[in-house]
Amino acid sequence: MSFLYTTEEQFHRLVDFEEAREHHLRKDRTKKDKRLSLQEAVDRFVEDGDIFAETGFAYVRAPIQAYYETMRQGKKNLIGIGSPMSNCSKFMALGLMKAIHLSYIGVEMRGNDKNFGRVIKNKEAEILSLWSHGSMAQGFKAAQLGMPFVASKQLLGSDLAKKNPFVKIMDNPVGKDDSPVCLIPALFPDVCFIHVQKADKYGNAAIEGPVVNDLALAAASRKLIITAEKIVPEHDIRNDADGSIPFWYVDAVAEVPYGALPGCCPGHYYWSREWWERLVRVATPDKEKLQQFLQYWILDCKDQYDHIDKLGGIRFIDEARRQAEAAQLFIDDSTVNYAYEEVKPTDNIIPEE
Repeated sequence: MSFLYTTEEQFHRLVDFEEAREHHLRKDRTKKDKRLSLQEAVDRFVEDGDIFAETGFAYVRAPIQAYYETMRQGKKNLIGIGSPMSNCSKFMALGLMKAIHLSYIGVEMRGNDKNFGRVIKNKEAEILSLWSHGSMAQGFKAAQLGMPFVASKQLLGSDLAKKNPFVKIMDNPVGKDDSPVCLIPALFPDVCFIHVQKADKYGNAAIEGPVVNDLALAAASRKLIITAEKIVPEHDIRNDADGSIPFWYVDAVAEVPYGALPGCCPGHYYWSREWWERLVRVATPDKEKLQQFLQYWILDCKDQYDHIDKLGGIRFIDEARRQAEAAQLFIDDSTVNYAYEEVKPTDNIIPEE
């Protein structure tokens, strides 16, 4: 195959079962203090050319502030993968991600991401393979379970398999008939961040709310950095989690309060709908406006606290906390107002003070 921005080695590394297995066998499983600052973790574990996996669900418990620190450090030649992968477009706009294994990019509740289509059409980045949500999830799950592939009916009802050089179709060798199955290979990203509500200093991590593909990605990825709303005593990890990640998968853990902003973190804070509308409706249709947007919200911010100040400071945080608690019925929802002023395509790229 010929590529615009990707090497043969990068392309095949995603499905290199033997190499990934050897990498995981060599991994240090010592129970030790793995705490680093976010800046240190990005500097040490994200490398130019990495296959970089998105986690969470678009703007739900996604490690967005870790993505922003990766952008600020200028990590380049990244290859994106994830299901969904609604944050890759920002990397692509900054020229840091030139190729992706695509399942889905979008923020459809707020509008369509015009930047992604523009970048692909202008050949500023390339799509290496096409996947459905389910087939990509099965690839991560196969990696988690130590299987080189899974046999599935995913992709057979569409033309996606024709646009995916990794999958193979064959007759079912064990069924009552010879109906076709799709062989979906185990997928091994190089690095991923997973944002959680709490973790301990060793890297044991607990997820509250939708887990999505994160447990599979924790096992599949060659390098894993946990970002956590708070670091807690080890015994606390055993309580009240919808999904848990054991320390032996983890390379580093960083305490990053509000690490999912401007998205939401179940049980902690609601998402900024205005921010996402301004990004999608005002910024992404115009390349120059998008650069201004990313400069203001990402590159000119030192950390998540600078970002919070621009969102509205403590007033924003208090309202976002109450909205999240009311959404999960932790408090009386009749006392919380979810109304906001919808952003229009003609609004300013930077919000008025």
